[in-house]
Amino acid sequence: MHNSMKRSWFIVLGLLPALLVYTVFAILPILQSFYYSLMEWDGFSDMVFVGLDNFKELFQDELFWNSMKNNVLVVLASVLGQVPIALFIALLLNRKLKGLKFFRTIGFLPVVLSTVVISITWGLMYNFEDGLFNVFLRTVGLDALAQNWLGDTTWSMPSVLVTVIWQFIGLYLVIFMAALQNIPEEVLEAARMDGANEWTTTWKITLPMIWDTVIVAVILCISGSLKTFDLLYVMTNGGPAHSTEVMALYMFNQTFGQFQYGYGSAISVLIFAFSLLLIFVVTRLLGKKML
Repeated sequence: MHNSMKRSWFIVLGLLPALLVYTVFAILPILQSFYYSLMEWDGFSDMVFVGLDNFKELFQDELFWNSMKNNVLVVLASVLGQVPIALFIALLLNRKLKGLKFFRTIGFLPVVLSTVVISITWGLMYNFEDGLFNVFLRTVGLDALAQNWLGDTTWSMPSVLVTVIWQFIGLYLVIFMAALQNIPEEVLEAARMDGANEWTTTWKITLPMIWDTVIVAVILCISGSLKTFDLLYVMTNGGPAHSTEVMALYMFNQTFGQFQYGYGSAISVLIFAFSLLLIFVVTRLLGKKML
């Protein structure tokens, strides 16, 4: 009993530094945002308490709802694009193939690249005059399909979504590969000896055994998508005509562009609440209550 109490105190003492850092750099900024959201403040003059006025204005702000719609598109593209593609590639690479390490490295490469580098590279590829896509289309005689990919409100968001999906496939590929390699080979071998083909083995055994990992990947996907900022800031800065503006980018422009710190904090509070709600709903739909 004495040793157990002593061990518990050591665990608490060991956790204290991490808890302190998390409180200072994560919890306190969130609480500050809640506080600022109730104020009218330009960042320089004295703050004025306005209650829920920032939220009332926000609910009538068409640009905010437009940014939320764009954010939902990013979430959908990420969840329905990154996760299935990464899972499919991971299932293929989980076999005994030659050059497996090479393919894993190539798959993970986009994750280690700077977002600014990715944004500039894809921006050049989308260039109307001499971008890779339009040059290819003109070369094969499909000039009519060449578009101003990032400068046209019709094509700007789909073009950005392609980049978003491509950027993080490697991250989820590594996560799924690690989960697949933890499945005991004896289980798969027993299924094959019972006559199960590859499809049945994958659907009935492999996927259920890594389902918790899939849920974690989906949650990471949602939380990461709702924080999307740097890629769009560099590629389009939310344009043209707000067609690629997401909530984090709108919050940044309102806070540091228009000097409406209270209004920007209200946006951040809604992003926080929306993220929690979305993750809660998704985890319940996937059959796991994690909150």
